Amino acid sequence: MSTPRPLTLDDIADQRAYERQRDEFRRQVIERKKVRRVSVGPVVTLTFESRLTMRFQVQEMARAERMVTDEQIQHELDVYNRLLPGLGELSATLFLELTSEEALRHWLPRLVGVERSVQLRIGLGGSDLVPSTPEADHQAQLTRDAVTAAVHYVRFRLTPAQVDAFRTGPVWLSVDHPEYPDGMPGTEVPAATRTELLADLSGE
Repeated sequence: MSTPRPLTLDDIADQRAYERQRDEFRRQVIERKKVRRVSVGPVVTLTFESRLTMRFQVQEMARAERMVTDEQIQHELDVYNRLLPGLGELSATLFLELTSEEALRHWLPRLVGVERSVQLRIGLGGSDLVPSTPEADHQAQLTRDAVTAAVHYVRFRLTPAQVDAFRTGPVWLSVDHPEYPDGMPGTEVPAATRTELLADLSGE
């Protein structure tokens, strides 16, 4: 599977330059993320990642942690480049949108394995299934037997035929988990989102 052009140090602005462009850059990224975000049921949301969103993540991490050396920033680039989608792939951050201690206590024990339960259902009837695969580098840190994490990183790998079917639609995003009945049949992926994600699948 080919990989996209990785982010490099040249893609990351130094702190003074980033402060000058940050407001506009954040606005652009937020608008793109709106299109790339799909919610399924009451607490599961996936944001599909791209080179732009990963660049923003590194810039914000460098800003928050006051990173100034090439070595510090390169470490972040190495981490986030692994989350870029390859050709024929979609990469997403899976969030459990839990805003209270009560919600955390209710959902985190129940949704163990959710990172393997998300599906793209492609075509009329949604019979062509593409399951989510957890990112191997993060799975050991985030997967537990008794309680899940509130954030996971997952990938969907499509065949060329599935990419063609994704292009024409319809496509549904669902969560097939026994403790999450609201995850089925799922959410139909809007046409604007499919168009955005086709660029990822095509390696653009």
